[in-house]
Amino acid sequence: MKSNYKTALIVGAGDGLSASVARTFARDGGMRIALAARNPGKLAALAKELDAGALACDAAEPAQVKEMFARADEFFGAPADVVVYNPSFRVRGSIVDIDPAEVAKALSITAYGGFLVAQQAARRMVARGSGAILFTGASASVKGYPLSASFAMGKFALRGLAQSIARELAPKGVHVAHFIIDGGIRSAARAVPADAPDSLLDPDAIAQNYLNVLKQDRSAWTWELELRPWVEKF
Repeated sequence: MKSNYKTALIVGAGDGLSASVARTFARDGGMRIALAARNPGKLAALAKELDAGALACDAAEPAQVKEMFARADEFFGAPADVVVYNPSFRVRGSIVDIDPAEVAKALSITAYGGFLVAQQAARRMVARGSGAILFTGASASVKGYPLSASFAMGKFALRGLAQSIARELAPKGVHVAHFIIDGGIRSAARAVPADAPDSLLDPDAIAQNYLNVLKQDRSAWTWELELRPWVEKF
């Protein structure tokens, strides 16, 4: 079953989860894809594979976000039906030692960028009465871990943004959903341990859940979904 959405803009694209989301949306969702990253050069192979657009954007810069959406509108011929926000940044360290400038950067990328992207998406979607905005969260969205204040602050803020605008935009036909990825994600750089074969999330399985949410009937929308390996403690 395909969703009713035809186009998707994925912000913060790379070769990890966002690549799986792009492939799943294109293959199983029948969507045309646009990818955005600060360094669009790294998107060349994936963009070619999916015949997708590749856009340059620092999501924490309002002017760049505005320009990215204008270019995406041009690429699709209309505003994107779905917008996915993936960027995040963290700096680890004790609260007594952590660099305030790095914390400000983490908040700017993880949360403020999400606001900027959601604002541009919402303006377009509310005007036509349909669309979906998806946010990628983490364990830190609901649990603040030691030595990880900046990540917890950013992800808590992103979750608050998602919950707030889900309540605001759902009655206007816009589906907002936040995904808590509660565990590590398998990747080329992060192999599954031989003694714990199910301990990491499969990025393709995560992506399928993103698509499943897009297929929901509006009489039964969810605003948040938690995903974790069956062996993960929570």
